[in-house]
Amino acid sequence: MTETAVPAEKRPAISFEFFPPKTEEMEKNLWGVIERLAPLAPNFVSVTYGAGGSTRERTHSTIARILKETSLTPAAHLTCVDASRANVDEVVAAYHDVGVRHIVALRGDPSGGIGTAYTAHPEGYQSSADLVAAIKRQYPDMEVTVSAYPEKHPESPSFEADIDALKAKVDAGATRAITQFFFDNDLYLDFLDRVRGADITIPIVPGILPVQNFKQAKNFAERAGATMPDWLAKKFEGLDDDPETRKLVAATVAADQVQALTQQGIDNFHFYTMNRADLVFAISHLLGIRPNGAQKAA
Repeated sequence: MTETAVPAEKRPAISFEFFPPKTEEMEKNLWGVIERLAPLAPNFVSVTYGAGGSTRERTHSTIARILKETSLTPAAHLTCVDASRANVDEVVAAYHDVGVRHIVALRGDPSGGIGTAYTAHPEGYQSSADLVAAIKRQYPDMEVTVSAYPEKHPESPSFEADIDALKAKVDAGATRAITQFFFDNDLYLDFLDRVRGADITIPIVPGILPVQNFKQAKNFAERAGATMPDWLAKKFEGLDDDPETRKLVAATVAADQVQALTQQGIDNFHFYTMNRADLVFAISHLLGIRPNGAQKAA
């Protein structure tokens, strides 16, 4: 069957998340991943930031190298955890100085880990909305993306409070939200209805997690307050010692999820890569996204 080009306006837009490497070997692996995925021309790539700035220097050096050695547009994660306003402002200034014009602004997980109580730094920004407002006040040219939670933030008392928190971030200057990962599309679509009903009009980009390791993904989902459906567990039954089949199943599941969302009019996706290129590249291929802009319909 002859493939035909997909009109530009119909191609899904994609972005990728990486985490900063902790070792020389991990850094080598990350750059292999970046080299593999860069030809897919993502809108941007984000680099995460540990609680209390535990990976601040590695995040900054990774961002600086992306700017210097690739044509990718980097977005730097930034949190409020265990940091004074002056310290956070200093980080933002350093990013701006090297050419970063996109921040993913987050309150951040408690320094004691997910599930423990969050305590704001006495001299720090008290919420992600405060952080967004500060970034935009200092650098109006900085694009700011924030987080959103289709299944409600684990610490939020209600969906209404959660939507109010998102609205506060938008009012502070955020222009995009990326969701926590989810596996049931109805959760995202219902959330989107709530958001639009609250007159929040910014893009709400689905966060997609290809399941590299089911047990790890399940544990992460439990800590993050995300639902792991029974049907998904069944797809990975008996594959604990079969990584190649797991990989094929994972790519199919994620591609099916994204394709179903595109049928609902969703055209922008953010992939949590876990610093792995294989699944994300395969999923992008299934979506008709080819290296160097040579997109084709399957």
